[in-house]
Amino acid sequence: MASTAALIWYLVVAGPQGGIVVLPSNFDTREQCAGAITEYQKQPTSAGWSLQCVPSASFFADNGSAD
Repeated sequence: MASTAALIWYLVVAGPQGGIVVLPSNFDTREQCAGAITEYQKQPTSAGWSLQCVPSASFFADNGSAD
């Protein structure tokens, strides 16, 4: 039986002092996440902030831990 994996994309915000926050919103596709970043960048923002799309299978997730 073939298995499939579905990724959920999260929006990660990095602050100017080096901290990061994973927003509670998630996206089904990377394009949806990238669209959210594009909309955010249309507004004036403070220097030093960055946004990035990160898939659920990244180092921010527990990678399927049995715990």
